Amino acid sequence: MAYWLMKSEPDEFSIKDLQKIGEARWDGVRNYQARNFMRAMAVGDEFFFYHSSCPEPGIAGVGRITQAAYPDPTALDPESHYFAPKARVDNNPWSALQVAHVQTFPKVIKLDYLKQQSALAEMRLVQKGSRLSVMPVTAEEWAVVTELQAASGKRQA
Repeated sequence: MAYWLMKSEPDEFSIKDLQKIGEARWDGVRNYQARNFMRAMAVGDEFFFYHSSCPEPGIAGVGRITQAAYPDPTALDPESHYFAPKARVDNNPWSALQVAHVQTFPKVIKLDYLKQQSALAEMRLVQKGSRLSVMPVTAEEWAVVTELQAASGKRQA
């Protein structure tokens, strides 16, 4: 199993939205490197659900890949915000995934806090200029963030 981080703006689609519906299509990614990471994902891989472009960006929970990458239908839909005029049914460069809710964290692990963790210094998310909406997470980074979340839960109890 591999680990990932996927970003979404919470006013568009949040971890609580995913929790409410259980499973959803992850679409609208329009960056080739992020798309290639999506194509590398396998059923069963897990990802940190990251809230971006909001007052307190950070990791809000965990999701799981339930269907591997397939052509993103929003690229072909002229009514969609993610419409890609050059995409064709027989040549759609963009991908989507099916994802399921695993866990919503009681408290978002804020980006500023993640940046303070020396064990996460090499994590792509905390690197200056890192703006990808989909990125790999190492097993070591996954373990550190999971421990931060568990410790946060203990402090709240």
